[in-house]
Amino acid sequence: GNLMKQLLPFSEQPSGPLTALCTDIFTKILLAGSKNGYIIRWNMASFLEDPRNKKNVIKEELCRRAHATKVVELFIEEEKNVIVTASIDGSVRLWHAMTGYYFGYFGQARKFELSDTSRLILPSDVSAFPAIIKEESKQMEKKVKYPLILDRDK
Repeated sequence: GNLMKQLLPFSEQPSGPLTALCTDIFTKILLAGSKNGYIIRWNMASFLEDPRNKKNVIKEELCRRAHATKVVELFIEEEKNVIVTASIDGSVRLWHAMTGYYFGYFGQARKFELSDTSRLILPSDVSAFPAIIKEESKQMEKKVKYPLILDRDK
């Protein structure tokens, strides 16, 4: 196929090379997992309606550290609004699909409380809170950095 769009992350986190991808059943949400343990969510709905229209963009909406090591698999459970991730560390974790709120891991002693997102908890090996990207702005555009070079001949 032909390249339709190249995506660059807006968040400050160095998410690293992507190691897992999935979409929702309507292919409006793209989820990615990275070598560095991050999960990223993009909204592709407006872009896919008319890819030639420059106003229709793919919006990064969430970037968070989900694991301390590489994400090897992920999927979205749309009925419950949950993202499930798996890592090479052997853990399988549940996250709120829209906010990145951490629900817990498979094998934990307590039950999953999928409706309670009031208590912000983090996995024991992750200390970073999720970056929720509200809207694109001029500050979020990637800037090309040009190094200053002294030209002695001028």
